Amino acid sequence: MATILRDWSYRYQWLYDGISGLAALSVGGETRFRQLALQGLTISSDSKILDLCCGSGQATQFLVKLSQNVTGLDASPLSLKRAKQNVPSAFYVEAFAENMPFADGEFDVVHTSVALHEMEPQQLQQIISEVYRVLKPGGVFTLVDFHAPTNPIFWPGVSLFLLLFETETAWQLIKTDLPKLLTEIGFEVSKTTLYAGGSLQVIQAKKS
Repeated sequence: MATILRDWSYRYQWLYDGISGLAALSVGGETRFRQLALQGLTISSDSKILDLCCGSGQATQFLVKLSQNVTGLDASPLSLKRAKQNVPSAFYVEAFAENMPFADGEFDVVHTSVALHEMEPQQLQQIISEVYRVLKPGGVFTLVDFHAPTNPIFWPGVSLFLLLFETETAWQLIKTDLPKLLTEIGFEVSKTTLYAGGSLQVIQAKKS
């Protein structure tokens, strides 16, 4: 069960940014963290990119440097208002990730950053199925999220962070075999990389 710090971190942008920046130090800072899931991708200026659960546009600001066709989707009106202010060059849609208002095969790339751990297991399956649907054949789903640390030194810090700022769904995610789940839904997992003692996972999966 998360503390009041979780609520404050979403209510106050400066607190959220401070927490994110502190956590990102484990991989070399905020800028590097936001680009982890983009490494190795072939993206052109006209590639259609969906920033799924875009929040206030922390990763969207990097995506718009790669393509002029970036859409940010989030269910929070407050987050979208901030995203529009922070990254006005993207297009934004207010909707739930498990029921996206997009046509089949609309996007070349779907990206999401530390959002899947907010979802219940059934939601998670629905969202991944929706991502598969809206991707073009050969399109890529790229994500970064929590992972159970492989280095025991990182367990105390990760546990404290999850206790203070996250809910039970985050603990459920680190017990979930995401590559297996993606494969079951139809993706071909092309790359999985662990960072920060194994406490972060970056997965790139292709729609066959």
